[in-house]
Amino acid sequence: MIEFVLRRLLASVATVVGAMVLLFTVLRSIPGDPAIVMLGPRATDAMIASMRERMMLDEPILVQLGAFLGNVARGDLGTDVLNDRSILVMVAEVLPYTIVLAVGSILLAVAIGVPLGAFAAAYRNSWMDRVTAFLSVAFITVPPFVAGLLLLLAFSVQLRWFPVSGGGAPGDLLDQARHLVLPLVALALTWVGYIARLIRSSVLEEIAKDHVRTARSKGLAPGRVLFKHVLRGALIPTIAVLGVGFGNLLGGTVLIEIIFARPGLGYLILNAIESRNFPVVQGGLVVAVFLYTMANLLADLSYGLVDPRIRQA
Repeated sequence: MIEFVLRRLLASVATVVGAMVLLFTVLRSIPGDPAIVMLGPRATDAMIASMRERMMLDEPILVQLGAFLGNVARGDLGTDVLNDRSILVMVAEVLPYTIVLAVGSILLAVAIGVPLGAFAAAYRNSWMDRVTAFLSVAFITVPPFVAGLLLLLAFSVQLRWFPVSGGGAPGDLLDQARHLVLPLVALALTWVGYIARLIRSSVLEEIAKDHVRTARSKGLAPGRVLFKHVLRGALIPTIAVLGVGFGNLLGGTVLIEIIFARPGLGYLILNAIESRNFPVVQGGLVVAVFLYTMANLLADLSYGLVDPRIRQA
């Protein structure tokens, strides 16, 4: 198990470093002088020269890359050259909103999708199975941003049950929870459909296996067979999908944060792109890549913990 964990850790570190090099190369390949773009057409030559010096744009590209990787290794994401603020502090201020939204959406999707899929498998080919299949496909078909707009119009504009926008008053957990409900549901619906379909097919495969038939022949209660012998095997592919799903959810939070004007990492990166604030874009994306890689690492480790064959692969 230790060798398996070390191999996955090394692979994750290599992935993060490779992604940072690619990110740095892409941002530096964008046409135009970042200092001129950020300062605008009224900037003087002295202002542009000062900005270029602060951003190390006069240095060779390899020197810039080395400084960038070295700063990230020390936990320094740089400084917002427009507002003279630490990018790490700026990210730390908004990251909880994104993490709560993404993790909450996954948990909500699992809480609804797993029993929904198991229920559909238990009543296979019945009218309940067909209703569950229809709902699952409907949830998968509707993109999160469309679901977000529909929920916003129905429950915020028409019924006025929930706030239209924002992340809630700082320190007021009840107000923050009210602001979280609609974005959470909008982001989770698609994954409810995916997980329900995945669990249904996995449960049906597990039910047909010999060890499950043996457990039944011993006279074990149906509930014990389902939870001890069926769901354990059925959850393995779901764990792997959830690891990738968390990364996709982080991407999906960008549109949801825009629709609900919710502060978060995606909203911060979007505003930085609009103002051509490349250091903030760079720092925000580094954190996003790190979170995506860590989510996949946790999925891999969980996958290996549940299925010993994965550890030997």
